[in-house]
Amino acid sequence: MDLLALLGIGLLTGVTTVLFGFGGGFVAVPVVVWADSALGADAIRVATATSAVVMVVNAGFATAVTPRRVLAALRGSGPLLPLLAAGSSAGALAARVAPAAVIRWAFVAYVALTVVDLLLRPGFLRPRAPARVAADGAPRPLPAVVGVPVGVVAAFLGVGGSVLTVPAMRRAGHSMRVATALANPLTLAIALPAAVVFLAGTRGLAGAHAHLVGLVDLRAAAGLLLGALPVIAVLRRRPPRVPDRAHAWTYVALLGAVTVAMVL
Repeated sequence: MDLLALLGIGLLTGVTTVLFGFGGGFVAVPVVVWADSALGADAIRVATATSAVVMVVNAGFATAVTPRRVLAALRGSGPLLPLLAAGSSAGALAARVAPAAVIRWAFVAYVALTVVDLLLRPGFLRPRAPARVAADGAPRPLPAVVGVPVGVVAAFLGVGGSVLTVPAMRRAGHSMRVATALANPLTLAIALPAAVVFLAGTRGLAGAHAHLVGLVDLRAAAGLLLGALPVIAVLRRRPPRVPDRAHAWTYVALLGAVTVAMVL
């Protein structure tokens, strides 16, 4: 039954990867907390680590099947990617040793504050200007200065890059379709180094757990990915046409739903 539930949630994860750029991050965390509830307080630490591995595969696959004309919007963001990776490594190392309760409630607080910010601050639900462009005419990427803090927060909480990068790109004037597509390569830059850190040993857990590799529950990750990858392949070939504002409101609603799930 657990496997069937993970496959079902994996289907949802595939949809959110394509439509919202989540890559499985903040969706996977509450699911793995539930699947590994027998681990007690350590479940949130394992969920954060497992989320990173799921994001590597989902975001990598989604990036590979994204049209190159869309990915061209990241032209000039070379300095941003290594800074995201550096911040991610630091965030993952911190998550290995931080108290589990700190990770859980920081996750809840961050996602809840993000929902409030998206609802109250202008520019997300209805962007007011077209995307800013660089001197060469290409859409302007995120500034490199945000790389380290975004990487730290995303890896420490297991939320992936999209919860941080989609709102920023949206406020730069990108449509939801473009902003969520671009979130996948940025999520990959964050998730890959984090996954490496999390796979290296079980330090920080209360005891030995035979079904884990490092801090990663590969059984839960496999269940989620088996459900997600076929959906990503299908939706990238035939993406649904969602009105931009409805797309933005659904993004906010999903964040709110995950916040409630983690609290309960």
